[in-house]
Amino acid sequence: MTVQLQIAIDCRDPLTLADFWAKALGYRVEAGIPDGWAAVVDPGEHGPRLLFHRVPEGKIVKNRLHLDVRVGGPRGTAKQIRRPLVDADAERLRGLGATHLRTEDDEADYFVVMQDPEGNEFCLC
Repeated sequence: MTVQLQIAIDCRDPLTLADFWAKALGYRVEAGIPDGWAAVVDPGEHGPRLLFHRVPEGKIVKNRLHLDVRVGGPRGTAKQIRRPLVDADAERLRGLGATHLRTEDDEADYFVVMQDPEGNEFCLC
């Protein structure tokens, strides 16, 4: 039996983060969520549900878990093909409020490390 995966994210402003991640992933904001909470879902029902819940404290240290957002094609796609796709999406997400932290480019891989509007790190690869 398979199980469904939901990723829960602590935050100060659930609606703002839900809006950001819905646009970032092509998800939709789920209706009917109680105050202090928000969620986004994959309209194709393939990806995990992201649940955002309000907590009183802000983010203090580096994430122990982060999302890898695969925008550069299937695993194994050549780096020279992935690079412009990753860079274009990094620019798009900056326009939505994300922050670019660094770009990793070596012989084996290419990815961009970013933060969402509340400082949660994620990678575009």
